[in-house]
This record gives sequence, structure tokens and C-alpha cells, in this order.
Amino acid sequence: MSVKGPASYFPSIEQKYGRPIADWQELIRSSPLTRHMELVAWLKAEHGLGHGHANALVAHTLAH
Repeated sequence: MSVKGPASYFPSIEQKYGRPIADWQELIRSSPLTRHMELVAWLKAEHGLGHGHANALVAHTLAH
């Protein structure tokens, strides 16, 4: 069974940035920001993530 949706990006995110997904989710949850696009912009600006990776992390974290 293949993983669909935001989680399908997780292996490449972990490989590219060297941090487990749980770390990114903790960062997102502890951020004072709450809106999806604010969090995406913050991950891109502060942590150097690409848009697709940041978007996938935020979407998955906010949905769970």
C-alpha cells in the first residue's frame, strides 16, 4: 500500500533535512503561528524548507 497525501513527502523530508518528522511536527505545534500559510512561510524562511515540503508538514500536522 502506498502512502498518499502529505505523508508521502515524509521520507524525502527526513532524508533531505536530516530531522525526523516528529521534530518538525513539534516545531510546528510549538510555534505561536496558527494559520496554515503563516506556518508554511515560517518553515521556508526559518528552516530552509521547500514549499512542497513545508506545505505537506503543516497540512499533516494541523490535521492530526
